[in-house]
Amino acid sequence: MATKEKSSFEEVENLLQEIGLKIEELISKGAEVSGEAKVEVEKKVKELKEDKASLEKEFNKRRQEFEEKYASQKKTIQPMLEKSKEHFKAGLKELSAAIKTLFD
Repeated sequence: MATKEKSSFEEVENLLQEIGLKIEELISKGAEVSGEAKVEVEKKVKELKEDKASLEKEFNKRRQEFEEKYASQKKTIQPMLEKSKEHFKAGLKELSAAIKTLFD
């Protein structure tokens, strides 16, 4: 579960980085433009930067919430998993003994 979520977080981080690169590319192209078009490009760049900052803030907030919830759930579930693991091992030992008995 955590691995899948981590890869999802990484995917979002990569998308945010791509957005940043596209904004930088737009800034470079905007520097070449003049007049009213330049004003429009600068305005759009500013809006995109604000949107990106907003997305990053929301992403970080959601990521932190997920990690806190995951840690909380892990603490609750971990003892049950350990107990289940012990029962599973005991079951395998019994099954192994039963198979040995069949073949002896």
